[in-house]
Amino acid sequence: MRILFMGTPDFAVASLAALLEADHEVCGVFTQPDKPKNRGMKLQASPVKEYAIAHDIPVFQPLKMKDGEAMGYIRDLAPELIVVAAYGRILPSDILDYPAYGCINVHSSLLPKYRGAAPINWAILNGEKTTGVTIMHMAPELDAGDMILQGETAIGPNETAPELFGRLAELGGKLLVEAVDLLASGQAPRTPQDAAVSTYAPMLSRELSPMDWSKGAQALHDQVRGLLPWPCATAEFGGIRCKVFSTDIIDDTTNLTPGTVAEAGNTGIVMACGNGTLLRIKELQPDGKKRMAAADFLRGHPLTVGEKL
Repeated sequence: MRILFMGTPDFAVASLAALLEADHEVCGVFTQPDKPKNRGMKLQASPVKEYAIAHDIPVFQPLKMKDGEAMGYIRDLAPELIVVAAYGRILPSDILDYPAYGCINVHSSLLPKYRGAAPINWAILNGEKTTGVTIMHMAPELDAGDMILQGETAIGPNETAPELFGRLAELGGKLLVEAVDLLASGQAPRTPQDAAVSTYAPMLSRELSPMDWSKGAQALHDQVRGLLPWPCATAEFGGIRCKVFSTDIIDDTTNLTPGTVAEAGNTGIVMACGNGTLLRIKELQPDGKKRMAAADFLRGHPLTVGEKL
């Protein structure tokens, strides 16, 4: 099938690769414009653009989707199907209506739960045990289209958002190829979503970062895992603000007030949390410093057991 692919981050690369491996004709790729990155502010191409160029696929980076530029490219490319995977733009109705087989989306949640920009992170932040990928027909409303296929997977108790991103990207690619085959054969289902049980996964922000020790250790562990690689959970230790990268839940209880140092040594910093739970901080990054083991941080910034942070 002749397909126009729209995507931007690493997550989308697996879907693009799966289409090529299945011998579909990817006639072009839409991706976000190059963005300045790092201290030198040098323009950086998206992962999808880099992959497309490496495979000799024409790349288009329209600034807007409603000014006619994007529609002009689409008419020239004449795709039978448009596939969208984490593109980062809303498609207007004229684009949605153009391809003979329509537009489909690879979404990294079990819709109708977690519509929106950050479904993988929010699934972890909210302590979900399972998640998955949905391939759906696109509609004008955000992530509200009829579903074609879903694939489910368990979330590991210590799995981080980047690790889950990788697994769901691969799952999405496999489901996408199945969905395209169903479309080609005229057998693709249209299962409506139940909007009454839908939930929203908004973009992440630094407002989510500060760790509140009055919460239970499980919620804080989920916060650390879910906010990687950005904006990261944060906490102050000895008055020094740190990003927290790795934690463990300790299978024990304490009578210490939440926010009290229960242990500080070679195995890290153990903090008393809500409901008598305990959380071990294993890796952190003080402002202006490199990421390090909590034990290494303590050598320069010792904490006292019983100290209230």
